[in-house]
Amino acid sequence: MTDAFQPRSDFLRVMQERGFVHQCSDLSGLDDKARSGTLAGYIGFDCTAPSLHVGNLVSIMMLHWLQETGGKPIALMGGGTTMVGDPSGKDESRKLLSLGDIDANKAGIRKAFARFMRFGDGKHDAVMPDNADWLAKLNYIEFLRDVGRHFSVNRMLAMDSVRLRLEREHELTFLEFNYMCLQAYDFTELNKRYGVTLQMGGSDQWGNIVTGIDLGRRMGLEQLYALTTPLITMASGAKMGKTAAGAIWLDETMLAPYDYWQFWRNADDAEVGRFLRLFTLLPLDEIRRLESLPGAEINEAKKILANEATALLHGPAAAEAAAETARQTFEEGELADSLPTVDVPGSEFDVGLGALTAFVRAGLVASTGEARRQIRGGGLRINDATLGDEKALITREALKSGGVVKLSLGRKKHVLLRAV
Repeated sequence: MTDAFQPRSDFLRVMQERGFVHQCSDLSGLDDKARSGTLAGYIGFDCTAPSLHVGNLVSIMMLHWLQETGGKPIALMGGGTTMVGDPSGKDESRKLLSLGDIDANKAGIRKAFARFMRFGDGKHDAVMPDNADWLAKLNYIEFLRDVGRHFSVNRMLAMDSVRLRLEREHELTFLEFNYMCLQAYDFTELNKRYGVTLQMGGSDQWGNIVTGIDLGRRMGLEQLYALTTPLITMASGAKMGKTAAGAIWLDETMLAPYDYWQFWRNADDAEVGRFLRLFTLLPLDEIRRLESLPGAEINEAKKILANEATALLHGPAAAEAAAETARQTFEEGELADSLPTVDVPGSEFDVGLGALTAFVRAGLVASTGEARRQIRGGGLRINDATLGDEKALITREALKSGGVVKLSLGRKKHVLLRAV
């Protein structure tokens, strides 16, 4: 969005001020549609894992703000498109999942949305349809005749998701080539069912989304719109949601609220303002104050970021507990009960549990080889004492109150081993 464009709708104003906008197919037209109070927009979420991760959070927040500014959000479950696989941004085909796996993943994904938007039957209530409801029933010959004739293969071959795979001489299956046709058809189907005129998504989805706009025009539908977000990366350049320790999941059974809190607390200084705008509901004036804090005071802004982001997903109580755990662990040096805990048979401490094995069991390192490398760099600690001996054993003498021993990777990753 250019600085010259001044939106009159609350929706585009919020999108602009908080940094959500990368590309828009028609700013003026979308602005007018939003001001009319009849804007319904959707984002699709394929069911490739049992939970969404923090990289999906920017999309969820867009739906949240759409509802808060008077629009109707549609969180589309990709039960049908997951069976095909989106080639966007990938060099190889996605692993095909069974119908049972897709249904299980879909059930897990749905849980993440409840805290971010209101669902129901009202005009502005969110809904969560599944594109399998119409895609699975398509007759192939009829689809080719009635819908497929509107697609230009020349244009499809020019799209980044296809062109880059072909230039790198990586195989692109006919199945994947059809993905953009199905996504475009979703757009038109949602327009007919829910009056959807806006599709949002990451910048890598631009080609797929504008294909849907073109399909809607060729099928005689009302004007459709596209709005994409910038690619959200960390200061390190890593893609949002991907860390050395694994994905930052939005399901508390896959990632504890404390670890989720720590992810935000560990944000780079340069990321704080942007993340506060994108991933919290704090007023912009407060965000500007926080991001301008000098020197070490920026750490207070990071704590607020962690508290606000965690409260949004897991609730205020979980955020407060995580903050208190961090305070006790880092500021008072205590062993907080809510640190991630792994149970270990007490008999192993009787004979002596190998330190390398202990760190692998705790999930702090992936292998004993990685543990050895961390030891050489002074990165591992047992009860806050640096581990220097690869052959060290952890015995019952190391257990603190409650029968636990604290293992640490660096200054910010801690796990308790508990004798049971």
